[in-house]
Amino acid sequence: MNRELISHLAHAHHPVAAPLSDTAVARLLDRALPRGTERVLDLGCGPGEWLLRALRDRPGTRGVGVDVSATALDRAASTARALGLSDRLTLHRQPAADHTAPHPYDLVLSIGATHAFGGLLPTLDALRAHLAPGGHVLLGEGYWEHPPTPGDLDTIGPLADLPTTVDQVTAAGWTPVYGHLSTREERDDYEWSWTGSLAAWALDHPDHPDSAEALATATAHRAEWLGGYRSTWGFATLLLRRTTA
Repeated sequence: MNRELISHLAHAHHPVAAPLSDTAVARLLDRALPRGTERVLDLGCGPGEWLLRALRDRPGTRGVGVDVSATALDRAASTARALGLSDRLTLHRQPAADHTAPHPYDLVLSIGATHAFGGLLPTLDALRAHLAPGGHVLLGEGYWEHPPTPGDLDTIGPLADLPTTVDQVTAAGWTPVYGHLSTREERDDYEWSWTGSLAAWALDHPDHPDSAEALATATAHRAEWLGGYRSTWGFATLLLRRTTA
């Protein structure tokens, strides 16, 4: 069962592929798009939820999404058609790090996608290259809320704590102008939705050749979360501006 299909099924009831509530997403977009006429680029857009919400609520905004997943981009395109947004949304299937554009953007997003660039600092460098003067970056990144166990490190990978993460961001020439720290409720809702949606699909399709693998994946993920990183992992979404031009 490929990762694209797993992600598609697991996000059926939580289309924002990060532990943020709808209210938090709306508040961050309001801060990031004060005029409502901005150009927006999402690098690692997945099914395009951030872009779709930005465009849906702001008729003067245009967006570009980049992702390697054909499944996710097909879903973004289908939702855009249903919402009447296709004329303001452009989608590219390619690695986020390879994207080039003829003009800069007023808002550049990378939510939970720093792995696509090789880490936090390379991600910030990549986003800077696409940003218009005076523009904003919206960056979503995990951090350790409490010291991780060896098992947490195996599951999640190397992260810093929140103060160190913010220090790294500021040292790289960025100033946070707003931010959101995902609450325990948001993180739990995301993980229950992820594991539950995948498990429900498996139970609803017992004769599908991928059913057993989907259920096993959901079960393993739930065990890693509840028995491990639930008590140590946090997620920050930072609204940034360049400290100097």
